[in-house]
Amino acid sequence: MSKKRAINVEVRLEEVRGDQSKLIRKFNKKVKKSGILEEYRDRRFYEKPSAKRRRLKKRKMENARKAEQERNRKLDIK
Repeated sequence: MSKKRAINVEVRLEEVRGDQSKLIRKFNKKVKKSGILEEYRDRRFYEKPSAKRRRLKKRKMENARKAEQERNRKLDIK
């Protein structure tokens, strides 16, 4: 099993020009992008490799379906 480096998410008040609500939103966005919470939820309980593959395949197919719907909507295809 490969070991990942620690991820530290940091947002400074100077980055958002002192706006605390923007600071919180920016922090939440960085946490989501880094995948910290998703990894935590995945590691809470053991998941069989076959179940993990199945879940990832299902997510991939769902994303492809949504992308196709978006393309069709943009091209005005029904």
